[in-house]
Amino acid sequence: MLAEPKPQWLTIKPPRGENYENLKDLFQNLNLHTVCEEAHCPNVHECWGGGTATLMLMGNICSRACRFCMVTPGKPQGAIDKLEPDNVSFALSQMGLTYVVLTSVDRDDLPDGGASHFAKTISLVKEKNPGMLVEVLIPDFQGDLADLKRVVDARPDVIAHNIETTMSLTPKVRDPRAQYWQSLSVLRNVKKLDDRIYTKSSIMVGLGETEEEVTQAMVHLRRADVDFLTVGQYLRPSSRHLKVEEYVKPEQFERYRTIGEDLGFRYVASGPLVRSSYRAGEFFVRTAIENDTGRHQSYMSAKTETDV
Repeated sequence: MLAEPKPQWLTIKPPRGENYENLKDLFQNLNLHTVCEEAHCPNVHECWGGGTATLMLMGNICSRACRFCMVTPGKPQGAIDKLEPDNVSFALSQMGLTYVVLTSVDRDDLPDGGASHFAKTISLVKEKNPGMLVEVLIPDFQGDLADLKRVVDARPDVIAHNIETTMSLTPKVRDPRAQYWQSLSVLRNVKKLDDRIYTKSSIMVGLGETEEEVTQAMVHLRRADVDFLTVGQYLRPSSRHLKVEEYVKPEQFERYRTIGEDLGFRYVASGPLVRSSYRAGEFFVRTAIENDTGRHQSYMSAKTETDV
């Protein structure tokens, strides 16, 4: 049982501002969903106020039921909006962004888990928004390598997939189909398919894990050659979700950042309100990519040559 009330460092501002309202109207008019709203993200005021958001593809009904997630679980029954790739690329063209995150619900009801829909959306966004860096936060596609390859071949700049928690807590926290080693395999296989693509993952803390277990998860991620890591506080979305076991102190988050950097991650974002996709994190990931000019340019050059 959690003995202490929510600490002051987790106090957040309510959503407000002209940009927030404009984006809310834009997404509603185009029938687009955002993980910012569906997951009750605590940073929505910062991201939307700054003109950025994480778009969630393939509807707002998830075929899985993880015990930490606010997104509605259910049976999508194959329904998918075929106009969504066009609507997403149009919406992004109206936002004036240089970096965008595309994610989705799990769609185990689709033959390819939605991989082709992801690929089409990525391609259209790149085509209609030249120069925009695209990060995709993807499902595990049930471990299917061919489905993962569809996404890799669409040339996103960053492919993220979250392990969410430690190995021992995975059965308690995630849907039974979302397995710890399968998630690590997804990240490892991205690098096997194209080692020039950056990879990213995220860990929630405050669920009863130990520092040793978090460090072990970081080691596993580095062995899978993951480039970027985020570590954030789990916040209970509702009474039907897992309880918070601990409000991790800011100094412990700083320690996790140091441990991650010592293990060799290119960038570690670690803090109470850090999420897998958030505006400040995107800035640093973009900077890391652009600073690695030789690698990024050779990647784009090699991809262009394959099209000739």
